[in-house]
Amino acid sequence: MNNRKLDALITKGYDFDIREAFEQGWLMFKKFPAFSAGYTFFIISIQLMFVLYLPDYAVLFGIFLAGPLSAGYFLAANKISQGDTLIYPDYFRGFEYYLPIVLVTVIGQVLTAIGLILLIIPGIYLLVAYMFSKLMVLFGGFDFWNALEYSRKLVQVQWFKFFLFGVFAVLLNLVGALVFMVGLAVTMPVTYFAIYFLFEKITADVFVEEAEVTE
Repeated sequence: MNNRKLDALITKGYDFDIREAFEQGWLMFKKFPAFSAGYTFFIISIQLMFVLYLPDYAVLFGIFLAGPLSAGYFLAANKISQGDTLIYPDYFRGFEYYLPIVLVTVIGQVLTAIGLILLIIPGIYLLVAYMFSKLMVLFGGFDFWNALEYSRKLVQVQWFKFFLFGVFAVLLNLVGALVFMVGLAVTMPVTYFAIYFLFEKITADVFVEEAEVTE
């Protein structure tokens, strides 16, 4: 971890292009479309299994599986970005970071839910602010609390722009869901890859060493 560099980045500020992020996410997807789409279908299948056959335990998916599975997109994106050979099992490497990823996912969701219940606006703020929390664990080496806090501090620099990014991502995935759910096989990975692209671009001088370690 390099807290000093990250603090300096937060103080200095940065900017990004929403359109560029999704364009780069699409380019990443196109390099390994079968892997990314297949992995997404796998995740959707597990979710549907819980909803249809284990409805009383559906919450367990969000607690124990959603975090590590979504982290797999970021780890795959890292290999794609570095030009390394990607194999399908790479998408499941999120389980190598199981405990911190589960903690950052669950604690983040709980804090966001509390914010939504109390005044709504704080919940929306946290929902956007925690966008980089898993990436902070994977590539920054932070524990769950510092991952949440540094994600919040970093995103806060351009919070409204990240909010617009999130709105576009939601709309994109809604369109994907309307296409008989098949479209999600494209829009979901593109969204995660776009988030990774932003994180890598914004923190290029901060986490370059940590990113190399994860390859």
